[in-house]
Amino acid sequence: MCLVDNAKWLEISLTVDGELAEAVAEILDRYSANGVVVEQNVKYNDAEDLGTPYGPMKVYGYLAIDDQLEDKRAKLEQALFYLNAIRPLPQPVIKEIADQNWMAAWKKHYNPIVIGKKLIILPAWIEQTDFSRLAVKIDPSMAFGTGTHPSTQLCLELTEDYTQVGQPVIDLGCGSGILSIAALKLNASHALAVDIDEESVRSTIEACEANDVAERTEGGVGSVEEIRAGKFSLMHAPVVLANILAPVLIRLFDGGMADLVSPGGVIILAGILEEQGAGVRESAEQHGLTFVEERHSGDWVALVMKKTENRES
Repeated sequence: MCLVDNAKWLEISLTVDGELAEAVAEILDRYSANGVVVEQNVKYNDAEDLGTPYGPMKVYGYLAIDDQLEDKRAKLEQALFYLNAIRPLPQPVIKEIADQNWMAAWKKHYNPIVIGKKLIILPAWIEQTDFSRLAVKIDPSMAFGTGTHPSTQLCLELTEDYTQVGQPVIDLGCGSGILSIAALKLNASHALAVDIDEESVRSTIEACEANDVAERTEGGVGSVEEIRAGKFSLMHAPVVLANILAPVLIRLFDGGMADLVSPGGVIILAGILEEQGAGVRESAEQHGLTFVEERHSGDWVALVMKKTENRES
């Protein structure tokens, strides 16, 4: 590779719709030392409007130009190749750039996201001014679970509708902890947030501390098997949150995920493409759950399934 003078970073960007932005950001973040940046246009209806994002999203990642560059670039391109096999991606735009004030450049791209009737997702550095909504503060540099993806937004809307005041929730595949934080802001008593990725659990705990809900959060490495085995304080809950890819949801149902739902409780399932919805619903029903509702955003669908209450004979 022939590098320009003073080049310190290799900028890699892709312009995609909102349904792919979070997946692309997660890949770029694996190899970007300074996090990722996601740009999207915002429209304002009046001077007091918080703004509504619209249009495609441009996702940027930055690789340091050093002796590890070629290895990182090869791995990144391979990961994008595999994602492209699932959903077609545009060719990445690659250019060399000099060093700059990363924090200032990175922060200017993020705006609050209004969710449902009660929630607002705030970048961690923005002070809350609209106290009519419950603020969930998230560091967008985490890439996963930032609230920009339609699947996450669907899951947040349903979390708002089904969280029970004073009752616990289980958050499977917690990522950034955004769903746990939302549930706790909505007055859930306790959130068990688990993920198979240790870094995700650490990010969740940090985010919960930043949102002043850490004392009601229990984070741990694990999944369905560990919860069912009694590794954590909860073995079931009236609300279970699972914003995970559809094939993984089906495998987790086969592994006993339905057992995590208390009798009369619900599980909120997201991360599902429309064409996968019937398969996930069928799997849930095969494991004793009944359909409550589904919601759509673009090509994505979220399902709510319920466990029948026990009845004495």
